[in-house]
Amino acid sequence: MFDAAVTPAVDEDEAALATPFVKCLVRLIRAQDANGAWEGKPDADLLRDFIITRDQRRAMPIIGDPDPDVLWRLDKFYAAVGLAIEERCGLMASPMMEISDEGFGRVLLTAGRLVVLSRTVRDVHRFGFETLWKLAAAGTKLAGDAIAAIEAYPDVARA
Repeated sequence: MFDAAVTPAVDEDEAALATPFVKCLVRLIRAQDANGAWEGKPDADLLRDFIITRDQRRAMPIIGDPDPDVLWRLDKFYAAVGLAIEERCGLMASPMMEISDEGFGRVLLTAGRLVVLSRTVRDVHRFGFETLWKLAAAGTKLAGDAIAAIEAYPDVARA
């Protein structure tokens, strides 16, 4: 990764935007723009809602149903993980989410008959990342771990 003391935040954001995972996420978000409202927006602006500082996170209430916008971002994040997996290994990874009204739940990604990602999510009300680079790193790591599972059990993943 980058050393924050050496690399300015702008360069870090540019590097994050160049990662395959973030490119997948941006494509998924742009695909949802049926009216062309986001057509001229830079990629960094489209991802701005995924960035939540510590102060913003502390200010968010965790009581009540998770906001539909947060659930949409959570869905797009894991769909982008699935798309990144598909681009790297050629197998479609399908996400499935079950989130309770309290903001707790589970996310699964399957390829064939293989569960390539099983993740418990908590505190969905506050879903987000501190920087674009952390967003890119989290998605890249999840996709990499899933691909390692596919490589370990290729017959099950292709079944």
